[in-house]
Amino acid sequence: MQTPRDWLTPEALLMLQTIGQKGSFAAAARALNLVPSALTYRVRQIEDALDVLLFDRSARQAVPTAAGHELLREASRLLDDMDAVANRVRRVATGWEAVFTVAVDSIISRSVVMDLCARFLALGAPTRLRLRYETLSGTLAALTSGQADLALGVVPVPGMGSDIKHNVMGVIPFVYAVAAHHPLAQAPEPLTDAVLQQHRAVAVADSISRGAGLTIGLQGGQDVFTVPDMPSKLEAQIRGLGGGFLPQSLAQPYINNGLLVAKKVHEPRNSTCHCAWRESSKTPAGQALRWWQAQLEHSATREALLRPVHLVHVGSTPSGITHPGSLQAHFSDKVNP
Repeated sequence: MQTPRDWLTPEALLMLQTIGQKGSFAAAARALNLVPSALTYRVRQIEDALDVLLFDRSARQAVPTAAGHELLREASRLLDDMDAVANRVRRVATGWEAVFTVAVDSIISRSVVMDLCARFLALGAPTRLRLRYETLSGTLAALTSGQADLALGVVPVPGMGSDIKHNVMGVIPFVYAVAAHHPLAQAPEPLTDAVLQQHRAVAVADSISRGAGLTIGLQGGQDVFTVPDMPSKLEAQIRGLGGGFLPQSLAQPYINNGLLVAKKVHEPRNSTCHCAWRESSKTPAGQALRWWQAQLEHSATREALLRPVHLVHVGSTPSGITHPGSLQAHFSDKVNP
């Protein structure tokens, strides 16, 4: 049994649109190289299928009814959508990914990522861009599970698979910091593990959905306050809710301002961050991935990505904290061949 969908084909929509534009069946038939009776018959079939009258035939002109006006509006939109889909398919065939997802670890500067996204979107590429924020092993898991095409701020682990490629973004020095009014602020240095174990730690939750995830910088039996991301960890430590390691670039303005106190510990911590992506002979890099890779080749871009700046309004805020700066001079619109 035929349905209205069977009659509202692109050809039928174009025919109705032509009638509306020409203003009469006769003029539309000439434009479509049809005899008027054939055109009239096709319109009646559509009207019967929809059980509506699309054109008022009481005069010599074909005047769309209210239902006809609505169908013509929708016909124009649908035909434009079909053209857009066809263009997108043709452009995707040239090597652009249909969707490109970037997993961003909480250690990475989100404002700089947004700068990069703005540059990518300005290309007018057919690729739909998606961001997802992850933490610790969840960032790499998003890539290895196929939920992301590029991961920023990962720590590679053995057994990732031969199709997972990665490059070093840089080394992030960490500093152990507590609020100025925290008990550890006046404790003798270096802080021992035994001393740290007696005080609550602030930790960022691993965003991986399965498995044990990563535990970094915590002592066995230590009380832990878990927060969802690095900005929350910073604020919790400024409030004195616990101590913990923070990226030095993130903590330094608050140390300078006196809201945080940096403490020496027995084992200073640094983290080497990587960017990682999927690529193999069977799944070569697409144009979107190549564009992002080109941006990450610039040392200034990598450094800015690893310099997160998050203003935390607790009491007073440090002066002199600015946006990481425009990276426009370092961005590249070129895609590697």
